[in-house]
Amino acid sequence: MAKKKKQIKKYLFEQVLAFLQHNSEKTFNYKQIGAAMELNTDGERLELIEVLEALKQQGFVKETEVGKFQSKSTKQFVSGTIDFTQQGTAFVIIGEGQDDVFIPFKKTKDALNGDLVKITVDSRRSGRRKEGEVTEVIKRAKTDFVGTVKIMPKFAFVIPDNGKIHVDFFVRKEDVMDAEDGQKVLVRFKEWRSGDQNPTGEIVNVFGNPGEHKTEMHAIMAEYGLPEEFPSEVEAAAKKLATEITDKEIAKRRDFRKITTMTIDPVDAKDFDDALSIQKLENGLWEIGVHIADVSHYIKPGSILDKEAIQRATSVYLVDRCIPMLPEVLSNFACSLRPKEEKYCFSAVFQMDDDAQIHDQWFGRTVIYSDHRFAYEEVQKIIETEEGEYKEEILVLDKLAKKLRADRLRKGSIVFDKAEVKFHLDEEGNPTGVYFKTQQDAHKLIEDFMLLANRKVSEYLSDIGTSGQPLTQNKSKKKNDGPVSVYRVHDTPNDEKMTELSNFVARFGYQMSLGNKQKTAQSINKLLVDVKNKKEAGMIELLAVRSMPKAIYSTKNAGHYGLGFDYYTHFTSPIRRYPDVMVHRLLEAKLNGTHYASKDELELLCKHSSEMEKLAAEAERASIKYKQVEYMSDKIGQVFEGVISGVTEWGIYVEITENKCEGMIKAREMNDDAYIFDEENYRYVGRHKGKVYALGDKVMIKVRKADLLKKQLDYAFIDDSDKQQMDQGGKGSKKKRRR
Repeated sequence: MAKKKKQIKKYLFEQVLAFLQHNSEKTFNYKQIGAAMELNTDGERLELIEVLEALKQQGFVKETEVGKFQSKSTKQFVSGTIDFTQQGTAFVIIGEGQDDVFIPFKKTKDALNGDLVKITVDSRRSGRRKEGEVTEVIKRAKTDFVGTVKIMPKFAFVIPDNGKIHVDFFVRKEDVMDAEDGQKVLVRFKEWRSGDQNPTGEIVNVFGNPGEHKTEMHAIMAEYGLPEEFPSEVEAAAKKLATEITDKEIAKRRDFRKITTMTIDPVDAKDFDDALSIQKLENGLWEIGVHIADVSHYIKPGSILDKEAIQRATSVYLVDRCIPMLPEVLSNFACSLRPKEEKYCFSAVFQMDDDAQIHDQWFGRTVIYSDHRFAYEEVQKIIETEEGEYKEEILVLDKLAKKLRADRLRKGSIVFDKAEVKFHLDEEGNPTGVYFKTQQDAHKLIEDFMLLANRKVSEYLSDIGTSGQPLTQNKSKKKNDGPVSVYRVHDTPNDEKMTELSNFVARFGYQMSLGNKQKTAQSINKLLVDVKNKKEAGMIELLAVRSMPKAIYSTKNAGHYGLGFDYYTHFTSPIRRYPDVMVHRLLEAKLNGTHYASKDELELLCKHSSEMEKLAAEAERASIKYKQVEYMSDKIGQVFEGVISGVTEWGIYVEITENKCEGMIKAREMNDDAYIFDEENYRYVGRHKGKVYALGDKVMIKVRKADLLKKQLDYAFIDDSDKQQMDQGGKGSKKKRRR
């Protein structure tokens, strides 16, 4: 009986609190509350008085005057970025060190994914996830959205491609342009009036019919806000630049034109922003010059070209095109280190012995003449056969690069060796084949010298000498209170993620040593070597990558964990990355004893560059995913071998071995058993038959569906009838395709 009475009081406590919170602007005495809640007996009223006193004592309500009660404000206003789920609920990301706030479906107001919003948070939800409500959209993340138009007799709707845009756009008949039903379009947000179920928009661009190469590529560019061309005034400014090489300018620079110099790039490259020179000095040392296109000679701070470069921040490489940061007159001609042409450079020059130990270094502006343009494949052949033009120079560079690499690995640099998916395209952009870009010694040769230049420039800008020690004593104890610079920062992974990775790989018999930064990095490298060609390799490599934070640009140095460098920046690609241009200007200012920009200005540019880099990566992935779906669209019903690349509560991802095309097998369509999702062990387990599908397993699948609109591939595990078909016709996807 006492227990039942306690439950009644708890229920009354919650109901009274809910009533007062719902009417938080008003005050009530106990009689008014009792009447509203239909508490009629003396006993119920007595219980109410006790509950009100308890609510007051616990701080939930206040007594504004004797006998009058009001709910205390439980809401706090905060702002953050809203991130929608596919179901229409959302989370608002407040900031570093603070928990995200959950926003229920009906409390998102007029917010769209990515918007900066103001929300109220229920501060009393301790011990549970914080919950809030959107009260205002402070700033729209974007106003243009790609989608498919549905034409009705008197109006139209645009259904967004992005699943996180949880509403369709209503379009009045006069705002439809010449779009036809089912076409892919760009809709611009106009308004979202209070009480309206949908926002109103206007169609501003018609891309064409979905599934066509031109339509889809332009739609991806529009979705990510990527420009199709440069503004006419920017092109005009680029054409007016004085791009000829003059004796007057050469006199200001160190002359490398008579020293053997070469570029090594992909066979189809059009912009060459780095070159290597090599000569043997009289003192017996090798002089290696890392020469980088002098973009900052042409692009001046505050100019129209500079403003456009800042806005773009990076070149973007879609599957069929490059969207450059700089106009073609600069990227492919004036700044490109083309063979048999004199070019202005900013250079890092090192004197090193046969063990790649640096004895001296020099930074400054130069003029070079590239003697030869090599493709990676040509250099690889020279390394393997020790025959070919400039073989002596190539073999010395390769030997020194390998010494640099070995030293880097000893000191904790981590090597993730993942193949990059590329497509052979016909003249219309249709994928005719898949190939993989892997790193060989020729690629690593260039990479190691670029890493050296980036590291040494960063050390120089940070007043670190060739010995690795500070050149000047910084008396301030404040962190990052040294010289102003721009860093490429890759922070240390947190202990929790490393422990999770260590515990997981232990199930497969691998041991990790988690200690200081260097020890942990060496342990990760050993793990990556140990799992090579093992069944679980793909899974463990993926989890190792996911355990790492993302690299960003910043004026606050935290070192580069993945490379094992205390100081690191980006100096070697100013044609395609704006931070490299900033670093060139910082280097020029330091060499000349002048000033380029304040730390606050640089930090804003760093933040913008990091954001644009992330956007570019997302756009590149979207274009690759589309081509993968297009490539598989004529292979419905065919059987392939694959590896389970992801396990989630909604299904299993499988990557086909021969072409790296990833698709999903939905959990609800695994009908041969009742499967249980084992989140901790990244697997599904059949309740009755005991069949296990785990991350990293090799499996046979058939292609069920290739959805070009959603850029999704649907697979299915093969059943007994498929196996019989394979046994009769021969195993493997190639036999299947010949039918």
